[in-house]
Amino acid sequence: MTTKKQKSVMILEDDTDLAEGIELSLQSEDLKFVICKTIADARKALGLYQFDLLIFDINLPDGSGLEFCRELKRELKMPIALLTAKGMEMDIVKGLESGADDYITKPFSLMVLRARIRALLRRNITTSEQEFRNSVFLFRFETMEFYKNGIPLELSKTEQRILYLLVSNPNRILTRERLLEWVWPEGTEYVEDNALSVGIRRLRDKIEDDSSIPLYIKTAYGKGYIWESM
Repeated sequence: MTTKKQKSVMILEDDTDLAEGIELSLQSEDLKFVICKTIADARKALGLYQFDLLIFDINLPDGSGLEFCRELKRELKMPIALLTAKGMEMDIVKGLESGADDYITKPFSLMVLRARIRALLRRNITTSEQEFRNSVFLFRFETMEFYKNGIPLELSKTEQRILYLLVSNPNRILTRERLLEWVWPEGTEYVEDNALSVGIRRLRDKIEDDSSIPLYIKTAYGKGYIWESM
């Protein structure tokens, strides 16, 4: 009776005890899990199942979880969370740059893990205003279609959420705190402050003609960011 409502989660982790521990901590009637130990296993599973969330370790026996994430983000819209070792800040930055929607630092508490994963699963734009249009851009948030001068843009979930809040508040300063709370609605205290900077930088690379001289996503130094309506 619950299968229609179930969400599918892939755990790509070669540490069997850790993978099973994650599954056990998240286990509920509305979630089902597929555990993969290698990228090869994950590719097979992606051909067999429709997933709502992917959780990857970065270091895998047959390749890099970062590269696999980057590859999948070119084709798939589902959120991806990366598992990274404590204190490996470069892994976090590289993960976000590869298109990951979130990262989880090991070791982690099961309570934090549940909150972060469930936030990813229900992270959707719920407002009725789903489209932004001007002479340059067309952003359809509901269908996740984004265009600049008629050319499609590929945006991660994190980039979409940053963009949505910015264009919904044109010519207004949005503080870093407000953006962090919007993009990571649960557990912002566990998000590195530079995660937002990485998201803004990646978004500018896709939106701006010259990301070093932004016309649209302006920085309000010491305060936050502004979407400048042209």
